[in-house]
Amino acid sequence: MKEKITEYIESKYQEFLLPKRDINTNLPFFILRKEGLEPILADLKANPEFGFTFLNDLTSVDWLGKREPRFEVLYLLRSPKNNHFRLQFRVPVGEGEEVPSITNLFAGANWPEREIFDLMGIRFSNHPKMERLIMPDNFVGHPLRKDYPLEGPGQDYLIEDLLTLHVNDDITS
Repeated sequence: MKEKITEYIESKYQEFLLPKRDINTNLPFFILRKEGLEPILADLKANPEFGFTFLNDLTSVDWLGKREPRFEVLYLLRSPKNNHFRLQFRVPVGEGEEVPSITNLFAGANWPEREIFDLMGIRFSNHPKMERLIMPDNFVGHPLRKDYPLEGPGQDYLIEDLLTLHVNDDITS
């Protein structure tokens, strides 16, 4: 399966592939331009031979000072049809750049994309609700970035303000 999927992607989507680097992994992986993310994932999901219909994981990495561009968004797909064969895609993202949302392909990408935005500051274009998921609305910064201060930004978050904010949201909704 590994050879077949590699040949398929490399022959059909060569313009979207970036050069591979040496990574210690047993998963087949591809490094993509962000423009190729949606067409490739849509094709692999709809393709009856491959059937990558399950988004297993969606996360990000901050390569501060080690690699350019600074961030990478990682997608792990599974094919239930093919004995849960796994395939990883990596999309390099620079500071302030956006990645296309895949919520139109995988509804389960909604919260992971919001989590990545909240904790790393990577935005997803065309996301239905791009707002914080974990941190309070008035939180400053993105705490999983490697340059985020260990002590935090030094701001006080009053629990009363948060409770009032959310109680008011519930009342007006």
